[in-house]
Amino acid sequence: MPLTGIYGPDDFANRPQGQIITSPRAAPARTGSPLPMPSLEWTPEVERATAPLYDRVKHVIPPIEWPLMAPTIKAINELKRARGAVILAHNYQAPEIFHCVADIGGDSLQLAVEATKVKADIIVQCGVHFMAETSKLLNPDKTVLIPDTRAGCSLAASITGADVRLLREKFPGVPVVAYVNTSAEVKAEVDICCTSSNAVQVVESLGAPSVIFLPDRYLATYVASKTDVKIIAWKGACEVHERFTGEELRSYREADPSVQIIAHPECPPDVLAEADFTGSTAHMINWVRERRPRRLVMITECSMADNVRAELPDVEMLRPCNICPHMKRITLANILESLLTLREEVTIDPALAERARRSVERMINLKN
Repeated sequence: MPLTGIYGPDDFANRPQGQIITSPRAAPARTGSPLPMPSLEWTPEVERATAPLYDRVKHVIPPIEWPLMAPTIKAINELKRARGAVILAHNYQAPEIFHCVADIGGDSLQLAVEATKVKADIIVQCGVHFMAETSKLLNPDKTVLIPDTRAGCSLAASITGADVRLLREKFPGVPVVAYVNTSAEVKAEVDICCTSSNAVQVVESLGAPSVIFLPDRYLATYVASKTDVKIIAWKGACEVHERFTGEELRSYREADPSVQIIAHPECPPDVLAEADFTGSTAHMINWVRERRPRRLVMITECSMADNVRAELPDVEMLRPCNICPHMKRITLANILESLLTLREEVTIDPALAERARRSVERMINLKN
């Protein structure tokens, strides 16, 4: 069913101004103490200690670059053990982070849920700010750190809690679903959250003829094509995925008709129309593992393609990818600094956190 409406900030004359926040400033950590900076020299000892890690990424990181990364990687892995910390890394993180220092890798919700199962008291979130907030929501008694508080998200920045309240006024009684790519402030105002993999299930679980779906207009369009529920959308978009075009994908097929194309549902409809498979980051990775295509175009963030190729070097990755500038704010250097200083700690007002947690847990507890 096509979208029944799509709304954005310009559609509300009384919308509060200055409310969009790319990344709320995190508070400095209140526990622990700074540790001295370890040596970051490339030595035979560092080479031996990190050799198994380089073996994981040798297909995507040139040998000449490894000596620049390995000392910091070794220091991070030693410090996280000393701190009793666990490192979470999103699929869009660079291979040296995803494969060499992370304890848990995956999509944003998977990371937050898996973090509830570990005993570590400190979580270092290698992702963007809304992911760190989600980890804090599901792990309220743990210290959650983000190495760079400027790591925001165009989707999360496109809507505020005030916007959700205005939508509820315009459409009284219509339930609201929020993609997990939203701030805690927004999650506190909605009925339930969803991921790209369970969005259709979540929408249909509400048993309502119409649902407000925010903030991604393209994911909303994809959901609308898969359900009879009327979808009212918000005008948000991922700045990484919205730059792809169907024409771009057709050019790859013309150059090589055998190429396989898989895309994330945050992409525009003309892109999805050209794809052989559409799915969440986790579903895309599983598709590649199962199919092992000879040549692949993965329509998503560049580092995810690198991370898959590191695992499956027999799959040739073509490179029409886009880089997320926010994800790339997380580096080995600031992960190390975060562990040394225990900064920056993510905090959420307890009253707001309780409401936001409810919408996330409602999704997690939804039966398959």
